[in-house]
Amino acid sequence: MKRNPRKLAWTKSFRRAHGKEMTVDSTLQFAQRRNIPIRYNRELVATTLQAMQRVSEIRSRRERQFYRNRMRGNKAKQLEADRKLVAENQHLLPPQYRDQVVQALEGAEAVQKEEMELEVGEEKVEKVQKEKVKAKRKQRLVRGEGVEEMDVDE
Repeated sequence: MKRNPRKLAWTKSFRRAHGKEMTVDSTLQFAQRRNIPIRYNRELVATTLQAMQRVSEIRSRRERQFYRNRMRGNKAKQLEADRKLVAENQHLLPPQYRDQVVQALEGAEAVQKEEMELEVGEEKVEKVQKEKVKAKRKQRLVRGEGVEEMDVDE
């Protein structure tokens, strides 16, 4: 039975289409086949093997960084899912732990509110900085006199 490879989760094309693997990287070009016959040269083979090792080191380092960037937000999502699970199933916990769970959930809600306030504050600061950059006037360097401001039509 024919299937679309972009819909099968185990194929390379699926992983690339869904952002699970690096697609644009200069180290991937070295893995391409080259069907050009070259006369055997011992030094060329030695330098090629050294280059292949170096490229594989660079590729593995970039893949690790790509994976870290991709998994960056998962810890917070998993923590939130765990809190939701505990909040919904408190009746399954032993009685001595129920009070602790209620206190922990209340503390977590307070922390989330503070984080939201900080994010809103950071967004405002970023907007102000962007406006400052836009408001900068073009300047022209005049020999002997320093910087001279120019009027710019926007």
